[in-house]
Amino acid sequence: MKFVDEAPVFVEAGKGGNGCMSFRREKFIPNGGPDGGNGGKGGGVYVEAENNLNTLVDYRYQRKFKATNGEQGSGANCTGKQGEDLVLKVPVGTTVIDEDLEEVICDLTCVGQRFLLAKGGHNGIGNSCFKSSTNRAPRQFTPGKPGEERNLRLELKVIADVGLLGMPNAGKSTFIRSVSHARPKVADYPFTTLVPNLGVVSVQQHRSFVIADIPGLIEGAANGAGLGIRFLKHLSRCRVLLHLVDVAQHDDAAPVAEAKAIINELVRFSPALARRDRWLVLNKVDLLPEDGRESVCNRIVSELGWEGSVYRTAAINGLGTERLCQDIMCFIEEKNRQEAEDKVLARMETEHCARVEEEGRIRIHEQAEQRRLKRRHMMNKEVQFDESEDHCKVEVTCTH
Repeated sequence: MKFVDEAPVFVEAGKGGNGCMSFRREKFIPNGGPDGGNGGKGGGVYVEAENNLNTLVDYRYQRKFKATNGEQGSGANCTGKQGEDLVLKVPVGTTVIDEDLEEVICDLTCVGQRFLLAKGGHNGIGNSCFKSSTNRAPRQFTPGKPGEERNLRLELKVIADVGLLGMPNAGKSTFIRSVSHARPKVADYPFTTLVPNLGVVSVQQHRSFVIADIPGLIEGAANGAGLGIRFLKHLSRCRVLLHLVDVAQHDDAAPVAEAKAIINELVRFSPALARRDRWLVLNKVDLLPEDGRESVCNRIVSELGWEGSVYRTAAINGLGTERLCQDIMCFIEEKNRQEAEDKVLARMETEHCARVEEEGRIRIHEQAEQRRLKRRHMMNKEVQFDESEDHCKVEVTCTH
C-alpha cells in the first residue's frame, strides 16, 4: 500500500428538499385546506478518526465527496426524507485544513472522534405552515437551501512519543527493529526508508511507548535535496527526539559535520521543533576499537557543544538500547504526570505542538512554491530555446 500523508478534497453537503404546495382533495370534505409538507434536510459531511487506517490513500484518486440531498415534501402533510450523512474515515492524527481560509478546522487525535465539515442545507417549508385565520388557502412555499461547500486539505501526522532523526544509513531503521517488533527495510545504501515507520517499544508490562522512524535528512533538505523535509512534520507530536549519529566513519570530522547539518535543517524547518527535547545517540560504537571508543565519543560531544543527554549504542546487537528505552519511558511518564497536574503546562505543550505544525506547514508551502517557480523558469527557457532554433532555420532557408 502506498503511504499518502496529504490529500486535497472537495466536500459538498446535500441540498435541502423543497417545500410542497398542496391542498387536501377528498370526497365529502369541501375546502380541505392546505396540506403541503416540508422538505427533508440535506445530509452533512463528517470526518471521523478510524483506528484501522494508517494512510490517506483512499483520498488520492477520489477527491470529490457529496452527501445526498433531502427529498421534496408532498401532500397529506408528508415531510420529505432527510438526506443521509456522509462520513469520511481517516487515520488517527489527521488534521483538516480549509484551503481557502488557510485555517485548521479540526485535529483528530482520538479514535472515534468526529467533526462536521459541511452542514446540510435547510429544508424548504410547505404551504401548510403558512395557514392562518386570515390566510386560509396559502400558496406560499419555500425552496430548500443549498448545502455548504468546502475545499479542504487532509494532512496526516503519525502519533508517536519518540522520533528518530539522522542522516541516511545512521542506523535508524536498525534501531527501531532492535527495540520493537517493527520490521522496516534495512540495506547498505542510502534512503532505504522512504516512508515513516512506527514501532511499539514495550519496556515492561503495561509500560510502552511509540517510536517513529522517518526517512533520513541530508544537507540542503530544506531546499529539496534528497527526500526533502516534508516528513519532518511527523515529528511535531513527539515528546522527545533521538538524534542518531554514525560514529564509525572513515573521516573523523564526518560525524560532527553531519550532526550540525541535521540541526541546521531542523532549525530551518521549524525553530519550535528544534527547541524540543533532543537526545544525542552515538550509534555503531561496536565498530570502533575498544581502547579508542570513549575518546572518539567524547570528541564528538565536545565539538558539537552538546549539553543534553548522550547515549552510546550499537543497534544491531542491542548494546545500550535497553537503558535508553528505560530512560525514555521514565521521561515520558514524568512529562505526562506534570501535564496532568498542571493545566497551564498542558496548554503550553498543546500550543507548542500547534506552533510546530504551523511553522512546518509554512515551510513546506514555501518549498513547493520554489519548486513551482523553478519548473516555470525551466519551461520558459525551453520555449525560448525552441523559438531561437526556429528563427535560425528561417534565416538559413532565406539565405538559400
